[in-house]
Amino acid sequence: MPQETQRKGEGVDRRRLLGLSVYAVVTAAVGACSAAKENPETPGLEPRGTALTTVKPTRQDVLNRLSLSGKVTLNPIYGVVAPVTGQVRYVNVATTQGTPTRPTKAATVVASGKSHTVEVPAGSVFLGRLVDDRSTVLAGMPIASAKFVGYGIVAEVDGAQAYKIADSLGSIQAQIQGGPGPFACTTLGSVSALPPGTVPPPPAGGQPQDPGAQPTGNNSNNGGNGNNGTASEATGLRLVCVAPAGVKMINGASATLEVVTEKAVNVLVLPVEAVAGGQGNGRVDIVKPDGQRETREVVLGLTDGRVIEIKSGLTGEESVAVPAPNLTAPRQQGDPKGDPRFPVPGMTK
Repeated sequence: MPQETQRKGEGVDRRRLLGLSVYAVVTAAVGACSAAKENPETPGLEPRGTALTTVKPTRQDVLNRLSLSGKVTLNPIYGVVAPVTGQVRYVNVATTQGTPTRPTKAATVVASGKSHTVEVPAGSVFLGRLVDDRSTVLAGMPIASAKFVGYGIVAEVDGAQAYKIADSLGSIQAQIQGGPGPFACTTLGSVSALPPGTVPPPPAGGQPQDPGAQPTGNNSNNGGNGNNGTASEATGLRLVCVAPAGVKMINGASATLEVVTEKAVNVLVLPVEAVAGGQGNGRVDIVKPDGQRETREVVLGLTDGRVIEIKSGLTGEESVAVPAPNLTAPRQQGDPKGDPRFPVPGMTK
């Protein structure tokens, strides 16, 4: 074969081999890209859905607390409430001289033929009636105003706070800013706003209006009221409490009150990060021994912001994933997606 023809044949073979090599490289690159799209992974991160942290339920007490700002106040006014639902029948409280050392009878509430006495506590004086005589009143409703003689701590509250503490007011701890504390503070009366107190004129001859009722107090020489004719002014929503004897108080000093509104003793709890939901029903992810997750519904109770009570749904032996599962968005009209049992505003579908 001539040398020129041989050289041309060798050139064609080299070009063919080069083309096959380029094709193989391109094919491999395309295959790698396709695999990456099918199984995207971020270097250094575990696959989506992998539970990296688990916790086990524990048992402890849970306290629901509310913090209020208050001031030391001289002679604070508070409301005395009806003990039962019934008809109030006031008595004419005698004018007192000095601070009463015994409770002062202000009224009775008659329910089902039985009379329930309403008294102003010792250390306080009666200021006025808050409803008309023989009105029907509800249990817990303020029916008389009183004034504590001495220092108390008064914290103004808003409506939302009032509803939290009105029916479940527990212990109170007080701290005077720059002064004594913390110390236990004893609640006086109701947190309800009070209307102006009224004091009727004494009946002729100084006799009580209610047959058979006797005036009370340290001095009954005029059959009048317990604050020498001065009735109380209206007040807003407020919490009044009194410090133990011996705690030094300065009128006008700022104070902080920590109010325990609810308490659950020795209950099953989880960290709030492990629970989806805040009140009523919620969900947690149970991590099984093989690493698989199972979403379980639970009933929730009190929370202190760190842990939340699990009323039912767990035995206490489970391993629970952290963070909590996402809740399904509420189902809209005509939308087949979403779970209406867990309406969580702002959650995505």
